[in-house]
Amino acid sequence: MEKELKKQKLDMLNGSIWNKLPVFALPIAATGILEQLFNASDIAIVGNFAQTDKTAAVAAVGANSPIIGLILNLFIGIALGANVVIANAVGRDDKQTVQKAVHTSMVVSVIGGVLVAIIGELIAEPLLTALNVPNDVLELALLYLRIYFLGMPVILLYNFEAAIFRSIGETKMPLIALTLSGILNVLLNLFFVIVLKMSVNGVATATVLANVVSAGILYIKLVKSDKYIKVEFKKLRIDGKVFAKIMQIGLPAGIQSAVFAVANIVIQGAINSLGTTVIAASSAAFNIEIIAYNVMNSFSQACTTFVGQNFGANKIGRCKKTLFLCLIEDAIASGTAILIVLITGKFLLSIFNNNPEVIEIGYTRLVIIFIAYIFSMLYEVMSGYLRGFGFSLVPAILTTVGVCVLRIIWINTVFTANRTFVTIMTAYPVSLATTAVLIFIALIIYRPSKRFANKGKEKA
Repeated sequence: MEKELKKQKLDMLNGSIWNKLPVFALPIAATGILEQLFNASDIAIVGNFAQTDKTAAVAAVGANSPIIGLILNLFIGIALGANVVIANAVGRDDKQTVQKAVHTSMVVSVIGGVLVAIIGELIAEPLLTALNVPNDVLELALLYLRIYFLGMPVILLYNFEAAIFRSIGETKMPLIALTLSGILNVLLNLFFVIVLKMSVNGVATATVLANVVSAGILYIKLVKSDKYIKVEFKKLRIDGKVFAKIMQIGLPAGIQSAVFAVANIVIQGAINSLGTTVIAASSAAFNIEIIAYNVMNSFSQACTTFVGQNFGANKIGRCKKTLFLCLIEDAIASGTAILIVLITGKFLLSIFNNNPEVIEIGYTRLVIIFIAYIFSMLYEVMSGYLRGFGFSLVPAILTTVGVCVLRIIWINTVFTANRTFVTIMTAYPVSLATTAVLIFIALIIYRPSKRFANKGKEKA
């Protein structure tokens, strides 16, 4: 497998780290931003060209964001478990485990997608009703969500395929696949809404079809790959032992990510109670702020993968260097992204909806959320570091307390006493600061670099 390892475009086990982190992270950031543009283009196009109430159409798509985020975050976390298992196996030079993990991941993604689609169709209406979606938005929101659920098998397949590529340092291929499907998504959005006079059903259909293309491209590349991540149809099965390892790391990571979505569903319910204009403003702002979040989160994923491979190779010193470099480089990259978004924020908001009130409320959200990102960056990178060593449960538990529980308490106490949009948004910096402190304490207690320092001969 040594020859195959040399074919990797990014050698995480040897040489300098600082210059390789952005090479790995920034394509992930670009992929995440492009993925979010699927949703952003939906909102922008229905907000400008829908034949029905444009504000209601924007609100309908936005009202679904927390539900979709909950599901995707859960399975993306599980996919991250596959990433860690494969990365560890690569570091150990264990081709057999790599192959088993790759094929197990593919099967799990499809089965998971089918189950989510079936369950989602059954509970779609109760979910939206529980979120206090206004009556003038509910019908459109339900239509969008039902169509989106139908595409879950291919949506999850793409995310697992992307995790497979990233585990060996290949981050450009998922970006290329998503770029092509993203262009198709925008073109189909315009065709369905402007030419066929469709509304949210048109943009939802376009999103699903675009995801079919991105998943298909990566599947073909995996089948044709001459590397050790090559997919063979006859090998597609779930290996019990490998599946258990993936779930041991991935399920807590998925729960950790999903906790944010659970808390955001509660927050979305509070936002929905303030009316259609506030929903539209918050939705538009979310689709802009997520640009900076993807830049920030990409270094967390880089930290997990670099630490995962080097831990597998017993190069503990490189794991420690990865943590510190990720924190520094993430601060620089995220700060730059936030500055650009704040400068252009009002213009970007006007693309989604040119209502002055929507723009003002949306910009307020951007400012408060970006204050919270200071703490989010610390929390994300430290959690990624712990996951690389296989410590996934503790960050998940601490996130549940720091994010989910605290935000629910905030909405049911502070917001109840002062029902304003600013009060809702303040829950973000408060909860993320608390979570960052908790994760830092966990890092000090576990100190994985010291715990595993004597595991075999250090090669750092």
